[in-house]
Amino acid sequence: MKPSASMPRVKICCISSIEEARMAIRHGAAAVGLVSEMPSGPGVIGESLIAEIVATVPPGVASVLLTSRQSAAEIVDQQRRVRVNTVQICDQLTQGTYADLRLALPGVSLMQVIHVVGDRSIAEAMEVAPLVDALLLDSGNQALAIKELGGTGRRHDWGISRRIRDSVQVPVYLAGGLRPENVAEAVDVVRPVGLDICSGVRTGGRLDEAKVAAFFHAVRATAQQASETGGT
Repeated sequence: MKPSASMPRVKICCISSIEEARMAIRHGAAAVGLVSEMPSGPGVIGESLIAEIVATVPPGVASVLLTSRQSAAEIVDQQRRVRVNTVQICDQLTQGTYADLRLALPGVSLMQVIHVVGDRSIAEAMEVAPLVDALLLDSGNQALAIKELGGTGRRHDWGISRRIRDSVQVPVYLAGGLRPENVAEAVDVVRPVGLDICSGVRTGGRLDEAKVAAFFHAVRATAQQASETGGT
């Protein structure tokens, strides 16, 4: 899951059909996010549909299962049913270990979501980073009675996200409240390897091609400006 030298990778999340996946990839998505059962939030689809979409994703594009499961064994079972090449763990792993996932799922990338709620998120990120392939910094809240594990459309404190990015040795993806209008700021403040967007490119719950195009235009313009000014 390596980025280009100047342009952040883009993951379009909450993909709900083969057509949406194709649209996202056509515009330049390096990854498509497929949301399995969640306690709340948008984009949830059945595992049979996830598997159908995954079968159409071309080589070189990450197919990402978003899972709320907290058991390594259950996550392994899910991956084997849907055959994604990347698993995004949206909650804390409480049964089994990342080593168990590595052993059972060779060649499958592991991405852990860190819900940025304060300084304690930095310690959480530093603890888990050596065990996974990437971190995704999002704006959920696991402490609520009904957990928020993503898709909130809210922006969190990007200053904390930058501190996490500077404290870990794995790629960092930024999610939560991204739009074409704030991409430049997000990249400038956090310097993430990748950007993850769901609600910001949707209208009425459906992937909106005009918004997708606008988002990629903004990302490319930001990368071009950084290249011209010597940014990294």
